[in-house]
Parts: sequence; C-alpha cells; structure tokens
Amino acid sequence: MTDVHDPLDVLLVTGPSGAGRTTAIRVLEDAGYEVIDNLPLSMLTRLLATAQHDPRPLALGLDVRNRDFSVAALMSRLQALRADPSVNARMLYLDCAADTLIARFSETRRRHPLAPHEDTEIGVQRELELVSDLADQADVIIDTTTLTVHDLKAEVLRWFDTDAALAISVQSFSYKRGLPRGLDLVFDLRFLANPHWVPELRARTGKDPDVRDHVLADPRFDGFFRRLTDLVQFTLPAYQEEGRTHLTIGLGCTGGKHRSVAVTELLGDTLAEAGWQVSKRHRELDRLLAQHGGEVTSKVTRPVADGGNAA
Repeated sequence: MTDVHDPLDVLLVTGPSGAGRTTAIRVLEDAGYEVIDNLPLSMLTRLLATAQHDPRPLALGLDVRNRDFSVAALMSRLQALRADPSVNARMLYLDCAADTLIARFSETRRRHPLAPHEDTEIGVQRELELVSDLADQADVIIDTTTLTVHDLKAEVLRWFDTDAALAISVQSFSYKRGLPRGLDLVFDLRFLANPHWVPELRARTGKDPDVRDHVLADPRFDGFFRRLTDLVQFTLPAYQEEGRTHLTIGLGCTGGKHRSVAVTELLGDTLAEAGWQVSKRHRELDRLLAQHGGEVTSKVTRPVADGGNAA
C-alpha cells in the first residue's frame, strides 16, 4: 500500500493523432505504469480517488478521440493536479511535423478522427491548430518526426522508466546518415581498418566472424577497446548513482555496416558479461530489414549506405 505521504505519480500523454501516443503508452505499460487509454476527463477524479492505494505510477492517454476532450478542459485539469500535493502530475506531449503525420495516415489507410469524410491533410491541420497550446504546458516534449519505433521507445524510457536498474543501449550507426537521436556517449570508429576495402568482406556485415576478425586485427584495436571498456565501466556506476535509468552509447563508422556493428556486438557482450542490462541495436541494418524484409545476414549484398560508399 502506498504511504499516505507519497504523492501519486500521474503522467498525461497527449499530442496529435499519429505522433506515437499508442506506442508510448505501450512502452510505459511495459515499464511498470498502470495505463488507461482514452479515459474521459470527467472520470479522472474518480479514478485518482481509487488509484491512491496502488503503488504503481499512472499513465493516461488523452487525445481528440476522447469523448469529452477539449484543450481548455485538459489544461484546467492539469493545473488542478499540479496544485494537489497528493499528486505528482506531469504531461508528455508527442509532437510531429504535419507532412509526416499525413504520410503515416496514408501508409496505414486510417481516417483522421477530425476529418473522417475529408482529406487527411484537413484533419491533421485542424488537430495541430487545436492541440498546439498543450505543448507549452508539457513537462516533456518528444518530437517523433524522424524517430523509428525503437527510437521512440528509447526516448520514453529515458524519461519515464520506473525500473531502478540502469538499462544500457549500445547502437551502431553511419556518420553519413547523422547521429541517432538521444545518444549519451559517442565514439568514432572510422580510424579502424575498414573491411569495405577487402573485396571478400565488402558485402558482409560486422556480425560476420571474418569481418570482426579483420577489425580486431587492427594493431590499434586492443588498446582502444581496453580503454573504451574501462571508461564505460568506470562511469556506469556513477550514472546509476545519479538516478539514471537508461544510457545510450553510440558507435559510428562511415556506413554503419562493418566496424561499428562489430564493436557494438563486442561491447554489448562485454557489458552483459559484467552484469549490466544491455540491448544492442544496429540502425543501418535495421533500415535494411525494414526496407527489404527478412533477416539481414552477413551475406547481404546490397550496401547499407546509399550509393555503395565505404562502410
């Protein structure tokens, strides 16, 4: 039972339709929140009265599909919650560019809730004008315009993960496509020997043992990797003591296919063996998987980087 002196954590999740609210709500549920989506605002008071005896934080999904939704009513409720000492209320606003929202509705062939019999563009513009004032009241704003589902999950967990354990994400990426959003530590691997220039390795990925061995054979690798792991393992306890629940480490090379993938695999395994909670992600290989389907293997022949440039 929650101590009567402990405020109830309440997170209101809102934003324009198509910006990722459903995904965020699911991530919050997996992170330990009690989640209620599309709750009528008129029922909020009754819900909070019963939730005071539940130790779990509460996440409420609110948008224009709610029966009695209005921006004025939501802002009024938020102001009242923030003034209530028994509640620790915050609001997460998921933002997104209009053209991206239109594209998402087109891809899923869904009708916009504010324009069920009109063009999607009309509904998107109508809703953005309606909810834009909410962003000014938000405690956290996440712009999902360029985020993948994986990126959005990482951003939500960065802000709202209730697990006390420090979760570490190690990600490979291509510098040619820019740094991924939300990286805490970034390391440039372009100084290492590049398997792209070895014809028999060019079409493979850093998950291939031969590619990994080529990278590890660079005389600079051992010294670099020893210092890298020493630095990361030295700082991780300090981040945990600070109260961090999620840390993202980015490892980049030119094309995000060989060196960064191999070192991401090795660093992730090393940290996991040391007892840390680790996930590994390869942005460019994930992009191939999304574009072409199936499993991205070490035998993939299409280049990750556009134009077949060096990886």
